[in-house]
Amino acid sequence: MKHIYLYTDGSCKCNPGPGGWCAILVYNGHEKLLCGGESQTTNNRMELTAIIEGLKALKESCRVTLTSDSKYALDALQNGWAESWKERGWRKADRSQALNPDLWEILLNEVKKHDIEYVWVKGHAGHPYNERCDKAAQSEADKYAI
Repeated sequence: MKHIYLYTDGSCKCNPGPGGWCAILVYNGHEKLLCGGESQTTNNRMELTAIIEGLKALKESCRVTLTSDSKYALDALQNGWAESWKERGWRKADRSQALNPDLWEILLNEVKKHDIEYVWVKGHAGHPYNERCDKAAQSEADKYAI
């Protein structure tokens, strides 16, 4: 099984507002940069989209080390919260509506295809790939800013 390193980040100006996302896949010394954005979104939606797009780019089941500064995304995946929200009809434990169920549905399907290790890094703290992703995500968001 191939071991892929996936680095992701999302950005949003005036949350909600114009946003961007970036995913960098690293395998065997090669890098693939993916990025995009939307005109009206939230930071959390861009964080989730970055992970989704990175995983969707994989053509086969892989061992993935996913590195992100999004506690929202990583905690919900690693601790099984997103699966629980789905089982409860996209309701959290306190019965409030879980946000972004459309993206969580896609993401939960993607993570099932791979063996994933989740690594959280503090944002804006000098991690080279996190900094690159942040810069690219902000650049994408800028394309949609008025």
